[in-house]
This record gives sequence, C-alpha cells and structure tokens, in this order.
Amino acid sequence: MPQTLQQMIDAANAVIPKIDRAQAEQLMADGALVVDVRDAPEVVHDGKVAGARHVSRGMLEFRADPASPLHEAAFDPERPVVVYCAAGGRAALAGKTLHDLGYTHVFNLGAFKDWVAAGGAVESPMERGM
Repeated sequence: MPQTLQQMIDAANAVIPKIDRAQAEQLMADGALVVDVRDAPEVVHDGKVAGARHVSRGMLEFRADPASPLHEAAFDPERPVVVYCAAGGRAALAGKTLHDLGYTHVFNLGAFKDWVAAGGAVESPMERGM
C-alpha cells in the first residue's frame, strides 16, 4: 500500500532519535560525523553547521555505502552520524536511509534554522564573488 510523505517521515522519526544542540555538540566533540543533506544552493546561501560535511540528500546513499564506487571514507557504519536539513524532514529520511544501510548510531538534529537560533556554531555562507 502506498505511503504519504508524512507517513514516511513519521516512520523515520520512530527509528531515528531527534537530538538538540547540546546533544549534537557532545556527539561532535566525541567524533561524530555531521552531515548537511540540504541542496547546494541552500548551503551556499545560509552556511552550515561548523565542521559539517555537505552531502545532498540525493547523493547520500552513494557516499555512505561502503560498497559504492563513490563512497567517502568519512562515512563509517560504526561512527555516530548526525544529520540535519532545513526543516527536519529530509534529515529524518536521510537518517532512516543510513539506518537501513547498517549505520548503528544515527541522530536527527532537525532544522538548521533551529541550530542557528540556539546559538550553534555556523560556517558562514560562501562568498558569491563579483
């Protein structure tokens, strides 16, 4: 039976725990990989969590799967991963995808705007040049 987007997000949220800024900062201090799954224009425009790795939602499986020819070494199924996006939905789906790929410690930070509002460290937006 088909599912709605909201049902998919609800199912992902049931599996992937949501965390707040303090919890994310502790995980980061302990070596967690922080992944921004927003699209590139969002990152260019708004910046990102300081130290985060940008991998758009559409490329996540290719970068995270150790069997993929596009796998990135920073992705390790044993390493804790914190995901976030603009509002939380893509992060929930990304977290569930990582879980399905065998990642055992995945956390949803939710919305980038909430991180910023809570005073989280941000890498400034990229200079657009002339």
